[in-house]
Amino acid sequence: MTTRNASLIGIATMLLGILLFSLNDVMGKWLVSTYTPGQLMLVRSAAALLVLSPFVLKQGLRRTLRPERPRLQWLRVAIGATESTLFYVCVAHLPLADTMTLWMAAPIWAVLLAALLLGEKVDPARWVAAGLGFLGVALALAPTGASFSPPALLALAGSILFAALLIAGRKLRGTPDVTLVAWQTFGSLLLGIALLPFGWVMPTPRDFGLLALLGIVALLGHLCVTRSLKLAEASVVAPYQYTFIIWALLFGWLFFGDWPTVPMLCGAALIVAAGLALILLERRSVRAPSLPVRKVPIPQQP
Repeated sequence: MTTRNASLIGIATMLLGILLFSLNDVMGKWLVSTYTPGQLMLVRSAAALLVLSPFVLKQGLRRTLRPERPRLQWLRVAIGATESTLFYVCVAHLPLADTMTLWMAAPIWAVLLAALLLGEKVDPARWVAAGLGFLGVALALAPTGASFSPPALLALAGSILFAALLIAGRKLRGTPDVTLVAWQTFGSLLLGIALLPFGWVMPTPRDFGLLALLGIVALLGHLCVTRSLKLAEASVVAPYQYTFIIWALLFGWLFFGDWPTVPMLCGAALIVAAGLALILLERRSVRAPSLPVRKVPIPQQP
């Protein structure tokens, strides 16, 4: 396979993965109106682990259960499970496009967290891009008319947790993908069990199947995004992650009647512009031999 063909397949696989994640978000928003976030986390994680088990056995159970840097793994699991739960809480009270716009600001928060927590040096151009993204976040909070409401603040906290998850994943880039996904899914399963005392609604057979499908679709999305990053450079496929917002606008209007407002669209445009600017700056730094290589994290929806 030529480099060009591999890149094209990588782009197509990334687009498919983002579409699968978007469908996962739509199903999650619809199901969380009837069932608790704990139920969603429990059933979807159990289904995903069942589908993932052959890959775990092929890799080796011992290798999966004994990854590198276990403390950081557990920290990543805790952050990821909490972030996933917050997402389902938020989409139950906010329009899908509003929630997804805030979540797509994660790479921008990651710039700030990397500087504060890891001591990474951020050049002025990246600070300008991050500032543009922060302005977009402020605009995106306005459309709900409740910028300081609990759901909006939880969405903001969730996007920051997502950024922390991306940074933890960057530190664990040497860990096999199967191990990362298995640990993350198992952590979500444990959190779902812990949240069961806060509410349980007996699902119908149809809805139980949809809850299980939720986990399978999310797992397939993870596999598509992971494969795209193996087929093509991150700087090539990363811009296509922002089709998240396009699908959120379309599905939000089609399934829930959410019509985007002008401030939200402006905020989304600024966030996308800031993210693309960070990707462009990363590509230039990689091509410059005198500058150290620093990877830009790629958001992946749980």
